[in-house]
Amino acid sequence: MEFFCYHRDRPGSAPLRDELLEEHWSYMDRYAKEMIARGPTLTGDGETATGSVHIIDLPDPAAARAFAFDEPGHQAGVYRDVLLRRWRNVLGRTMWDFPGGRTGGNRYLVLGLGSAHAVEPPVPADRDELIAYGPLLSDDGTLWLGTAALVRAPDRDTARAVLAAGRYADIEVHDWEFGGRRT
Repeated sequence: MEFFCYHRDRPGSAPLRDELLEEHWSYMDRYAKEMIARGPTLTGDGETATGSVHIIDLPDPAAARAFAFDEPGHQAGVYRDVLLRRWRNVLGRTMWDFPGGRTGGNRYLVLGLGSAHAVEPPVPADRDELIAYGPLLSDDGTLWLGTAALVRAPDRDTARAVLAAGRYADIEVHDWEFGGRRT
């Protein structure tokens, strides 16, 4: 089962986040084989983390909750909240398989929060700039609740346009970068 996990930073928690960075990476290293995508969301200038995205394949919802809530930053109070949802890997690949590579261009997390009684929209026809894409689903996987996409785009408006505006109650766009240890 695939899951989308977005830890949103608590205001003022950057020093604690920095202090726990090695613990965070060591924790994530334990899940390397299960990871579909990962990386921080950032302020517009790209200097300060605002959250942490992980898309991961785990056996069940209990394992996903353990993954999200046992994370060292969460345990220490770095995050204000956690969005954890079932997800489906529509592209069938990891971020490391993205043909556009790790660098070059701007990268964004685009979250579309579904409207009441909405149905899952079709996947965009142009997939070339999609790093990861899939529906956010209810715990049992039967209800569509929104869409999460990692996108390479020239700007925020282009990234937002990946999701059809009329199909969502709200669309969030966050600067994002490929995560993991810097070598």
